[in-house]
Amino acid sequence: MKKIVKSLCFLTLFLVIGTVTVRACSVIYYVDQTTGKIYVANNEDYFYNTDAYIQILPRSKKKLARLWYGWNDFAQGGVNEAGLFFDGAVTPNQKVPEGYKGPKGNLGDRILANCKTVDEAIAYLEKEKVALNNAHMLFGDRSGNAVVVEWVNGQKKMVAIENNRLVMTNFNLSDTPSDQISCPRYLAIEKEIDRLETTKTPIDLKMVGNAVAKAVQVPVKNAEGREGGTLYTSFINITDMKFVLAYKLDNSKVTQLDLNQEFSKGKKRKIALE
Repeated sequence: MKKIVKSLCFLTLFLVIGTVTVRACSVIYYVDQTTGKIYVANNEDYFYNTDAYIQILPRSKKKLARLWYGWNDFAQGGVNEAGLFFDGAVTPNQKVPEGYKGPKGNLGDRILANCKTVDEAIAYLEKEKVALNNAHMLFGDRSGNAVVVEWVNGQKKMVAIENNRLVMTNFNLSDTPSDQISCPRYLAIEKEIDRLETTKTPIDLKMVGNAVAKAVQVPVKNAEGREGGTLYTSFINITDMKFVLAYKLDNSKVTQLDLNQEFSKGKKRKIALE
C-alpha cells in the first residue's frame, strides 16, 4: 500500500553544493554502534522527466523476494528479503579487467534475486565476469558487512566498511587517499554522521536520512531546458525491514513500506513515483 506521509519529514536539511550534476549519486550504509541496527540511504540525482518507479517482486522456488527502484526495467538500487542491499553510482571512465564485460539486462535485479549476502553478490559478479567501466557498486547486508566494488585501471578493487560506515559518491574510493577526498557531497555526509555520533544517543533512520539530505541537489534546468536534480531519496532500515522513498524532494510525495509485509504477499507490484 502506498502511503503519503506528510509528517515524515526526512528531507528537512538541504544543502546546495555547487552546480547540479545529473547522473550523480550519494549512498551511505551505516551501523549504529549503540543498537546494532543497520540503515542505508541514497540520493538518486537524475533528470526530473524520468518515469521512475518502485518494483516489488515475489519469492519463487529459485528467487528471493525483492524491491528495487529505477526506470526502464533497470534496478538502480534495492534490497531483498535476506537484507542484501545494493546501489550504484557513476564514476570516471575506466579500463575493465581483461576477460570481463559490461552487464547485460537487469543486473541489480538478478543479484537481489539470487544473493543473500555481500560475499554472494561479489561471487555472482565474478561468476558472470561483470565489470563496470563507468560506475561502482555498494553492497551491504544484514550482518553489518558492506563493500564498494569498483574497477580501476583494469583491476577490480574493493573498499570495505570502516568505523561502522561506508559512503559512496562519484569518485573511485580505492585510488583516492582519505586526506585528498574533495567531493563536497561525500564530505557533507561524513561530517553530519560525525556530528550525530557525538550526541551519544541511538541514531535512527530519520537521522541517517538527514545526513544524506546534506548532499541533495535541488532541481535546475540545463542549457537545453531539461530539469534535473535529486529525483528521489530512499531510506531503508535493513534490521527492521522498513522502506521509505521521498520523490523530488517533496515530503508530500513519500512512499513508506513494511518490507516483511510486502514480501509476504507473494505478489508482483509496481509503484509509479508521481
